Amino acid sequence: MEAHDLRAIANRMRRRDLRAVYEAGAGHIGGEMSVTDLLTALYFHIMNVNPLEPRDPNRDRMVLSKGHAALALYVVLAEKGFIPKEELSTFLKPHSRLNGHPNCVKVPGVETNTGPLGHGLPVAVGMAKAAKLNGQRWRTFVIVGDGEMQEGSNWEAIMAAAQFELDNLTLIIDHNGLQQGARLAETNNIAPLAPKLNAFGWKVEEIDGHDMDQICKAVSVETTSKGKPKCVIARTTKGQGISFMSDNVAWHHKVPNHEQFEQAMKELEEAANEYAS
Repeated sequence: MEAHDLRAIANRMRRRDLRAVYEAGAGHIGGEMSVTDLLTALYFHIMNVNPLEPRDPNRDRMVLSKGHAALALYVVLAEKGFIPKEELSTFLKPHSRLNGHPNCVKVPGVETNTGPLGHGLPVAVGMAKAAKLNGQRWRTFVIVGDGEMQEGSNWEAIMAAAQFELDNLTLIIDHNGLQQGARLAETNNIAPLAPKLNAFGWKVEEIDGHDMDQICKAVSVETTSKGKPKCVIARTTKGQGISFMSDNVAWHHKVPNHEQFEQAMKELEEAANEYAS
């Protein structure tokens, strides 16, 4: 799929995410907007997945370690055909399977439950190691937040991945510079990340996390190195695509009022018209 088409899909998913947060009255909209382009590239250009066979043993795996951005994952799964699009209107409602954090038992296409930060990468390392042990060629991807990289469990997993030479594993860091309540630099500033990952024996690439061409190239199998896990540090913007949310820490977990919803939707629709022209 061409980058132009991927941008159009990402825009459509941002609009659906925005509406779902507004209707539900809750959601981690800022981080969902920052991760949407990454999810779009993976599911519509890179990964081998089939919504008709969500447990195909030869499928690629994607772990959303920043599980609070679950709605962005639900939207992409609906767009891909894993779940009905109309089900998105049940987000966070009583008895809905679309909870605030993804559940692999209830939602097709979700590979593992995530929520407590620092758990997704260790699980993904186990998946990638299992593929190696079984002589299988499927790949494992995991998306983490940059604030989440403050968790020590991630660095234990990073050491293990290098030791096991998991070149079938790709870690994508959603590096938007913000976490709940503050900037990364104001809490435990672990940036710059690239030299640290390099020191642990990983192949590292830094990209613009909203540039579809850069994303698709960085996560392609052609850019992997034999015997080395891959880390893609994706520089993103929290609230991407919506002016008043952009790079604004207040929108980590916040719901737009009616006026803000209308303004945000208008901005996204105007961008959609540009893609259509």
